[in-house]
Amino acid sequence: MTTFKKVTMFIFLSICLSSSWANNTHDDFLECLHHKFRNSNSVSQGIYTPKNSSYSTIFNSFADKLPITFNFKRIKPSIIFTPTDESQIQAAIHCSKKHDLQIRIRSGGHDYGGLSYISETPFVVIDLRNLRSISIDTENKTAWIQAGATLGEVYYRIAEKSKKLAFAAGVCPTVGVGGHFSGGGYSMMSRKFGIAADNIIDAKLIDANGRIHDRKSMGEDLFWAIRGGGGTSFGLIISWKVRLLDIPEKVTVFNVERTLEQNATQLVYKWQHIADKVDNNLSIRLFLRSSQSPIRLGQRTIHAFFTTLFVGGVDELLHKMQKSFPELGLVKKDCIEMSWIESVIFFARLPSGTPIEVLLNWNTTANQNGLIFKGKSDYVQHPISINGLEGLWKLLNQVGENSAEIQFSPHGGKMNDVSVSETPFPHRAGNIYMIHYGVFWGKMESSKKHLSWIRKLYGYMARYVSKSPRAAYFNYRDLDLGLNSKGTNTSYAQARIWGVKYFKNNFDRLVKVKTKFDPTNFFRNEQSIPPLLFGV
Repeated sequence: MTTFKKVTMFIFLSICLSSSWANNTHDDFLECLHHKFRNSNSVSQGIYTPKNSSYSTIFNSFADKLPITFNFKRIKPSIIFTPTDESQIQAAIHCSKKHDLQIRIRSGGHDYGGLSYISETPFVVIDLRNLRSISIDTENKTAWIQAGATLGEVYYRIAEKSKKLAFAAGVCPTVGVGGHFSGGGYSMMSRKFGIAADNIIDAKLIDANGRIHDRKSMGEDLFWAIRGGGGTSFGLIISWKVRLLDIPEKVTVFNVERTLEQNATQLVYKWQHIADKVDNNLSIRLFLRSSQSPIRLGQRTIHAFFTTLFVGGVDELLHKMQKSFPELGLVKKDCIEMSWIESVIFFARLPSGTPIEVLLNWNTTANQNGLIFKGKSDYVQHPISINGLEGLWKLLNQVGENSAEIQFSPHGGKMNDVSVSETPFPHRAGNIYMIHYGVFWGKMESSKKHLSWIRKLYGYMARYVSKSPRAAYFNYRDLDLGLNSKGTNTSYAQARIWGVKYFKNNFDRLVKVKTKFDPTNFFRNEQSIPPLLFGV
């Protein structure tokens, strides 16, 4: 037999054996799971494989936009398991560990890298959609929230019980709390109340041995790690206990648009000097897009949207805006007083008059248009110059109309009062605002062009943003920053490349916590915290 034929035969046999091993492993996992619950129909009803007609529906049901993942070969799960209680999760962990099958944990499916439901190795998804209980205690101003609930459901249930309590977390109502809280959780009220992780007071977690812990039994180190360090590196979070926040019955919102012809460049430049310094009750967020000019027909311009929440009444807001940002020219007719829960609808960009019950529909923004998405993030510590902004406008005009959006999210206020090491989320005092870059497109064959554009934009912005490290927000996961090696043997040095960008010096403490609580690296993905035992 020739050398070529031997190599060909070896590759063929390797593929066959690998496929056979994967199939056998998954069959063994299912048999193990059924053995644990011999008389339970709920387990059988919660198992989906590609042979099931409903597999694709379950897999795609949480996808808001398809994250583009060319950083590694994408593999879909051969099993999706939707447990209904804690004992079923414990069994799934036991069986996956026994049969060496990797798991991924999905609560809302909004992971920017898709790591909650895709992998490069055979795996099973534990989908928490059935664990969405929310228990509100208005007397003690706390709530227990299961990890499969969405932000919209949380907001609705709080408002259902009280008009004077709220919680500070993200603006997208279909995001799952499991990942959002564990990655930090920026919100329109973060300048007043901090991020979501700052208001977590307890949690329930299942470790790699199937044991259930609360804050007391897990200890303060692990409790620290899961509040901003990404929970899926350390265990499977079942539920969170959060501190509810006092708010007035009415808040005030506005969304004022300005174009380049209306002095947008100077306004954005001025915004950078006041956004982190205004009253803590005031959050002025900026959204930047390129589309047709309303004045110069047939030409594009930059549209700057000053999207704002004030925790208070309109008259007080107008006074504070006149004092800190008179250049915007805000007038009373631009503003709307509404309840906090109505502001959730407003910031979710749902049509005016949309009933708040829409927040209970976790599939509101399912990816029906087949959009593909790539996002990146940065932190700004010094105002970008006028020339720098004008260069940014040029790049925005180079991509398809309305196909990209840049967000400037202000820091300051309460976020500055929390030390960089209080939680793993390190982006505190010294940051004026966070940038989110997003680009969207419809056809896979256009991916190279759009990825090239956003990476060019990211390269251009390097001179204007944080350095050593160039920081990033973990909830805006970016696989361009680096990946762990395939399998369990991820080195500290390799993970540190991306880890310090998300967590700065907190990364080393996260590694120590991981080494103590999950030394075999059972809970892992392409950007998970590694244990030190696998080398430096």
